[in-house]
Amino acid sequence: MQNKSTFLFNIEYPIIQGGMIWTSGWRLASAVSNAGGLGLIGAGSMYPDVLREHILKCQNATSKPFGVNVPMLYPDLDEIMNIIIEMGVKIVFTSAGNPKTWTSYLKEKEITVVHVVSSVKFALKAQEAGVDAIVAEGFEAGGHNGRDETTTLVLIPAIKEKITIPILAAGGIASGQSMLAAMVLGADGVQVGSRFVASNEASSHQLFKQEVINSKEGDTQLTLKELAPVRLLKNKFYDDVQTAYANGASVEQLKELLGRARAKKGMFEGNLEEGELEIGQVSALLHEIKPAAQIVSDFMAEFNEAKKLVENF
Repeated sequence: MQNKSTFLFNIEYPIIQGGMIWTSGWRLASAVSNAGGLGLIGAGSMYPDVLREHILKCQNATSKPFGVNVPMLYPDLDEIMNIIIEMGVKIVFTSAGNPKTWTSYLKEKEITVVHVVSSVKFALKAQEAGVDAIVAEGFEAGGHNGRDETTTLVLIPAIKEKITIPILAAGGIASGQSMLAAMVLGADGVQVGSRFVASNEASSHQLFKQEVINSKEGDTQLTLKELAPVRLLKNKFYDDVQTAYANGASVEQLKELLGRARAKKGMFEGNLEEGELEIGQVSALLHEIKPAAQIVSDFMAEFNEAKKLVENF
């Protein structure tokens, strides 16, 4: 299957794995790339020396293209970018920051740059900054999210009207049918997060993966907008946040409650009560932990079957 996104990344299928913190290590990234998609290493939860190790192991595990996702609000950013360049990574996804900061520099190094946005306004800014493509992430998505609460179904066509570079749809996409829907609306590919969290190769804790596939409709909620909006599975920590709101907590008090390494505690260490459990709404549709290669294969089989049904309408 060839289109703008597969050509841009030199991949077989327009399926990009989300570079999620505590989940997207070299095992997952290489497995997705070997299966024909684009794997991403999630640098947001890695110290520089850890990122270097993951890039090297990914290079040894696949000859296919892969990239690194870099949230620009994290420390050690200069060192992270220098490692990416030094190690010869050719695809970088940036998020949570101004795309103008790094895009020109990375493109001078012949690196393909993609930026994650949650609104038309920021899509236009990313295109102006010179990125090669954008990820348009809807309100359904897990992890840190946009404040406007625009759903993927609305966001994709709205952005398609305004920009000319390729669009990758994200948020609520966990099947070939939803991939087809996003592409009908104007996307050139999809970025998939939650479905790959519930994979064998994801580096997140097995207890977290199990909690994801056990979740039901309504079990996630966007919260902590005063800090950085994040979609979480409801647990004791989430309840503590809601209690803090009910008691009129200030931003400083919310920061104190969040503390440090809360996401690591939940997603990587498996503390389901006190940890921050970031996942998308679509977790309610996930019922099985699968190998990443099977997820990619299932996506394409479902996509082709759905496409046939639509053609027969």
